[in-house]
Amino acid sequence: MNSSISVSEFGSDNKRRVAKVKEFLDKNGLDMSSDVEVFVTIKDEDEMIACGGLAGKVLKCIAVDSSRRGQGLILKVVTHLLNAAFTRGTKELFLFSTPKNIKFFEDCGFRLIEECDGEVILMENSKNLAKYQAELSSLKKDGDVIGSIVMNANPFTLGHSYLIEEASKRSDWLHLFVVKEDASEFKFADRIRLIREGIKHLKNVTVHEGSDYIISKATFPTYFIKDKGQVNEIHAKLDLNVFRNQLAPYLGITHRFVGTEPYCKVTNNYNQNMKKILADPNGKSAPIEVVEIERIEFADQAISASRVRKLLNEKNYDELKNIVPPTTFEFLMKEII
Repeated sequence: MNSSISVSEFGSDNKRRVAKVKEFLDKNGLDMSSDVEVFVTIKDEDEMIACGGLAGKVLKCIAVDSSRRGQGLILKVVTHLLNAAFTRGTKELFLFSTPKNIKFFEDCGFRLIEECDGEVILMENSKNLAKYQAELSSLKKDGDVIGSIVMNANPFTLGHSYLIEEASKRSDWLHLFVVKEDASEFKFADRIRLIREGIKHLKNVTVHEGSDYIISKATFPTYFIKDKGQVNEIHAKLDLNVFRNQLAPYLGITHRFVGTEPYCKVTNNYNQNMKKILADPNGKSAPIEVVEIERIEFADQAISASRVRKLLNEKNYDELKNIVPPTTFEFLMKEII
């Protein structure tokens, strides 16, 4: 490396240096991600020429000055970020970027998982996807209708219970994926336990701990997406492409069940994308039929987890008791109140 070039690493608590990174990203048409914990910068003398960040398992905010591209600076940034992650006990990493950068990141040891509409790529630096696919294959069941549900359950309600029971009735076997990331009000360990307790009477359901391949909106980066109005759309498409092409074939999934969404426009749009992407006969893998199940109501309102959280805040326990299973109510009374 040129003697005038220096590499440094610092945390997000260094506000002055983070502000300099933000300026550099702005200059290169990128946004700052608020969840970055560690930054790496490369300077030539006092001028920043490249940067990158680490947020949990995800590399973000990687940029190189336009006049210095083609000089191997991405490799230098990523190498230092990998070392930073390793010292923090994280070896398996992901990154999101634009398709034009695939070759750069392949040279850094990353493999493409999925590309979406020429807008975004998802890559990883390990063979974890292949291991996960093998694990799923070992849980594959026979049947004409192999159903699936992806659920957050924040927390588990009678609405969730009804969706699972209906899907179970219509499936020879049902695979239920619980979003694993702790980006919700209720922790994953509590959410999955309440689901298991609430559906233990169903004998044709496999409950899966969610994985890094069920892409959370909380971790999906937006820093390189210029049209912010398209963020939810791009996230939905990438998540659904990964589900259809990288997960579903290994379980033989034929159907995906989802509740209707009368309130949240973002979730409703996701459901509409689900119908288009999963059922497209021209996709890379077998199409998946999407089945919408009408939400059940109580007191003329659809039962939802957001309603449960609202009632908790209002301390309206009488109404709350009518829209959650007894196991969820008992948990809320013991742990939350």
